[in-house]
Amino acid sequence: MIPVRGYEGRRVAVLGLGRSGLATAHALRAGGAEPLVWDDSPEARDKAVAAGFAPHDLTREQAFDGVASLIVSPGIPHLYPSPNPIIARAMAAGVPVDNDIGLFFRSWGARGWESMDQTPRVVAVTGSNGKSTTTALIHHILSVSGRPSQMAGNIGRGVLDIEPAQDGEVVVLELSSYQTELARALTPDIAVFTNLSPDHLDRHGGMGGYFAAKRRLFSEGGPDRAVIGVDEVEGRFLANQMAEAPEDDRLIRISSGQKLEGAGWSVFARKGFLAEWRKGRQVASVDLRGIRGLPGAHNHQNACAAYAAARALGLAPRVIEEAFHSFEGLPHRTQIVGERNGVTFVNDSKATNVDSAAKALQAFPRIRWIAGGLGKDGGIAALAGYLAPVVKAYLIGHSAREFALQIGTTPHEVCETMERAVESAMAEAEPGEVVLLAPAAASFDQYPNFEKRGEHFTALVQSRL
Repeated sequence: MIPVRGYEGRRVAVLGLGRSGLATAHALRAGGAEPLVWDDSPEARDKAVAAGFAPHDLTREQAFDGVASLIVSPGIPHLYPSPNPIIARAMAAGVPVDNDIGLFFRSWGARGWESMDQTPRVVAVTGSNGKSTTTALIHHILSVSGRPSQMAGNIGRGVLDIEPAQDGEVVVLELSSYQTELARALTPDIAVFTNLSPDHLDRHGGMGGYFAAKRRLFSEGGPDRAVIGVDEVEGRFLANQMAEAPEDDRLIRISSGQKLEGAGWSVFARKGFLAEWRKGRQVASVDLRGIRGLPGAHNHQNACAAYAAARALGLAPRVIEEAFHSFEGLPHRTQIVGERNGVTFVNDSKATNVDSAAKALQAFPRIRWIAGGLGKDGGIAALAGYLAPVVKAYLIGHSAREFALQIGTTPHEVCETMERAVESAMAEAEPGEVVLLAPAAASFDQYPNFEKRGEHFTALVQSRL
């Protein structure tokens, strides 16, 4: 646990008592503060009571009297589409609003660091797609290389629930836009921006607000080194903002598909090969084609981001390459879950939007595609240019028939249920093909979350192998 500093003897309100909220309450108490906890859910409040906290009703008048700060869980809106009433009341009372990420950055440094041989460091990863895989891959590279490392944030443990730093340790954080938007302190040593595509636009008031939330990771404190994907205009703009000159190697540009040269530092992947360039010449190369845990161009971009972060931490190219080969990928993200008679079964249940589904569809040459669920605005019409590898689509869930109308002449079957889709795809798949779950839709029509959807697909496949 990281005890929160700066609130000794003061009352601090905590709104939202999920994983990060309860960890925050414990960390505040460990640092000498008095946490005042609240959640609209009676079940969550009961868990807080079981953990030793007395709920403090933040909906009451005068609830913020004598409160030094309000710490908010990431799922609770504070601005768009409208502020949560409790947050609005805190702001009206002049009570500063923060989150656990802000508390982490103000509390991470500790006495005794001056006696360490290597000061602990923080790598923070944000972006629309690939940030979980990139975060896990950086953590894996560090672990394989023998460097102490912890992984937290939007993946793994809550940031305040991790252990105090060891000598030379690196903490790797995945940070969502919900987390970066509100944190009052953001001071990573290395900040990574993978890419940007439309998502959570209602929460951020549009694309500009969404990008602004991501950009805060680079502007609030300023990292020592920035790793920035430049395959979208927003990334190119951010890279331009961070660099003082073309040769400024505090910035590492990354790309999947573009050749990046120039006087600066860049890492890019083309035709299955990763290349590192510095000062106008290539200094290293990695063949990504045979790396089982990183299939497809989107994973090659993740590899570039992780490689760049690891190089910024001083690791050698061959050490990083070796770690790539032992990386097995993350559950529900182009995860190979089985093989039979030359057919590979891939779970990419995390592909909940069109952009991430498009990346999955580009990763394999011949695909039996399971898609559908609770469709988002526009459905899957934007995938028209990515359907060439699809031998047949098997459509499930609430939007199955809507999706069927949007895929043109692509052969398809309206299956409605995962059971029927898996059964049909397995019966018809031929050697060399991939049965791919990449829904391009939310899961909430049939499953509580994308993880349960992916677990169901995996269980159905493995029970038939």
